[in-house]
Amino acid sequence: MIDIKSPAHDTPTGTTSTPDLEIVPVRNYGRWIAAVASLLALVGLVGSLAKNDNLHWDVVGEYLFADLIFDGLATTLWLTAAAMLLGLALGTLIAVMRLSASPVLYGLANAFVWVFRGTPLLVQIIFWGYAAALYKYVKIGIPFTDVTFFQAETNSLLTPAIAALLALGLNEAAYASEIVRAGIQSVDPGQAEAAHSLGMRPALTMRRIVLPQAMRVIIPPMGNETINMLKMTALVSVISAHDLMSNIQDVYAQNYQVIPMLVVASIWYLALVTLLSLPQAWLERRYGRGTARAGYVSPLRRLLGGTAERLGKNSKEQNR
Repeated sequence: MIDIKSPAHDTPTGTTSTPDLEIVPVRNYGRWIAAVASLLALVGLVGSLAKNDNLHWDVVGEYLFADLIFDGLATTLWLTAAAMLLGLALGTLIAVMRLSASPVLYGLANAFVWVFRGTPLLVQIIFWGYAAALYKYVKIGIPFTDVTFFQAETNSLLTPAIAALLALGLNEAAYASEIVRAGIQSVDPGQAEAAHSLGMRPALTMRRIVLPQAMRVIIPPMGNETINMLKMTALVSVISAHDLMSNIQDVYAQNYQVIPMLVVASIWYLALVTLLSLPQAWLERRYGRGTARAGYVSPLRRLLGGTAERLGKNSKEQNR
């Protein structure tokens, strides 16, 4: 008979103990090779750009903090904020209309989304910029009568900045309505039924019960829309709205330094997107609590956390 002995052995006290097992992580050599190759390619690209005399880094440094650039940045920032506020407010209203039992409200909301989501944003910007070619005057009065309460020339009313705001805001409303609608539909219908059983009206139920719970689904993609809106403001340069890209184009139309000025624009857009990405990441973590995403840790955070843990162990061993 073969006696198979367990790795466990008796201690003098009569208890059993198991030897410590060393856990060896799997060696991912392919991953390390790909990482090294990627870093080498990145270093080569950065070095090539840094040594390229055609970039004219002196021109980049001259215009990077110029007053004209800061004026364009101010316009870009207020266009982004105002268009997002307009799009979110109007998009919430359209999302509620699309969920309405009224066929008229449902049809109007669907028609709005169909038009503004189905046509390119650049076309919409040009359309609003040249709206005076369609209507010379903007009038408010009683339809089919000569009674007019307000009248103004379209060109004086729709300045390039206002035209850009309308184009960006209305286009964003079409996409925001879909995000808000998805957030509302993610809430359990029993929540609304319970509120109605307590005597709450539909509007109050939507405002106090449904929308607060839908924010977990709405907030993260809306952060992406804000970052995308910041970059889409560059399109309003076609109607000379004096944003960052418009001022950049005005400069390189005079000095013919196209690539250096585009580098200036890229640096500022990257800086602004980076600043917007920080609150977006925080909101995603906050509203993602209790979900599978909440337990996800990025590779960079794992690397930094593992490094800090190893440093802590080394300091403890030295103190011993």
